Amino acid sequence: MSTQNESGRDAVMARACAYQTHAGLPALAGLGSMAEAVQPGLAVAESVRRLKRHHYVLRRLHGAWVARITSEPVYELKMAFSLHAHLAAEHVTALRARVGEMREPPLGLEDVPHAALEILMDEVVASQGTAECLLGIYEVVLPSLRESMERHRGEAHVVADQPTRRLLRMAVAEIDEMLDWGRAAVSALVTAEAREGWGPGRRVLEEAMGAAGGLDGTGPAAGPMPARWRSATPWRYDGVPRRDGRFEDPYNMGVNAEVFLYDPEMPPDAKVLMMYYKRLREIDVPEMMASIVSETTGKPWGYYRDMTRQLWDEARHAMLGEVGFVSAGVDWAREVRVNFTWSLGLNTQLSPQERHAVLYFIEQGLMPRTGKRHEWEVSLAAANPLAATIQDFDWADEVLHARIGRDWYVSAMPSAHEAVQYGDRCWSKVLMGWADWRARGWTGHANWWPAMYAGWCAREGQTPHAKAAAYHVTYETVRADLRDVSASG
Repeated sequence: MSTQNESGRDAVMARACAYQTHAGLPALAGLGSMAEAVQPGLAVAESVRRLKRHHYVLRRLHGAWVARITSEPVYELKMAFSLHAHLAAEHVTALRARVGEMREPPLGLEDVPHAALEILMDEVVASQGTAECLLGIYEVVLPSLRESMERHRGEAHVVADQPTRRLLRMAVAEIDEMLDWGRAAVSALVTAEAREGWGPGRRVLEEAMGAAGGLDGTGPAAGPMPARWRSATPWRYDGVPRRDGRFEDPYNMGVNAEVFLYDPEMPPDAKVLMMYYKRLREIDVPEMMASIVSETTGKPWGYYRDMTRQLWDEARHAMLGEVGFVSAGVDWAREVRVNFTWSLGLNTQLSPQERHAVLYFIEQGLMPRTGKRHEWEVSLAAANPLAATIQDFDWADEVLHARIGRDWYVSAMPSAHEAVQYGDRCWSKVLMGWADWRARGWTGHANWWPAMYAGWCAREGQTPHAKAAAYHVTYETVRADLRDVSASG
């Protein structure tokens, strides 16, 4: 019987190889050869089963990356985790949609596919310190996910399951980019001692994957369920922002950027420098939004996808500030004091809903002509093409963010008016310890602006603008939206 089946398969393959298209055109719209297409490929049930495993691992990776943003001190890692969380969210969304195309609800997308995978991802989330996080994600889980996706793509039918093959190809391409970054980060930051100390953690991850039959479950279950290591202690989100040594004065609130920007007497080129500061200072928005995403449960997946997109946009804005300072020859780590007081205050004093309310309130203040449009027009007036590009896209992003706010915050409020008013009230609840921080010696609220501006003018061969050079307005009594602060701590 086996020989007869083999003979039949050989005959089918011979017919496929002999098949000719018109004028030798590529067969099957270029999706694959006829020899590939006559192979049966995976059944729908098996393709869906694997998709659910990919989905689970990517969704948990998304949560792990978001949860690390606030407490991770290294700026470049905050930015990369923001990007990788966004990419994961986009691929999770695509996987969910594909499963929904092939199966009727309930889809079971919220279920844990295998108990060992839950241990695996719990361990990644609970990893302690930067080295463990990098090693677990970029040396174990992400490479294994790539391998599983590539196997799935290779075994799926080239025509019947083309939509699955397409989304897997796109996911693998971006996972490769993540892995390239991860290898560089591990090489730069993980010592031999740290790698050796993580040995027990690696064993738990590998044992968990073995017990699950691999991430995709295509292998035999190898070994018992592993004992938990880091995740034996329940993980808790840490909302206190941390910064690396370049941010040497993170409590500094000595330079009020908004008062400067809206003063018509200030010169446009100086305002561009202040906007670069505002952009780089937006590091605190991902730090704050990560707390909302991590501490808000029970929402539809679309909420987490949209909020992560906005989080990533805000990280991009911070990097654009970094780019701007580099273009201007400003050594921001030495000449500028980028604080974390906003994310610190909101994360430690407000609930997730209240933080979202403040975020929406601030966004509404950026939409009128005096908001993002004003910053773009300043860049044009300064004849600075790079600044104009930065502010043009910064403005465009806020249009999307306003929609996200309407969809996921305003929709839960009695009215749009009440949504704005509630955000204002929530922001007013946040007490900044201006005087207390100074009394404790945590900051002197130094006015770093005059020296930075003077240095830039000297490099550009310009005479400093008198009023700009003498600027000394702080955040002690004036909030970023130019409202008076009722209490400064």
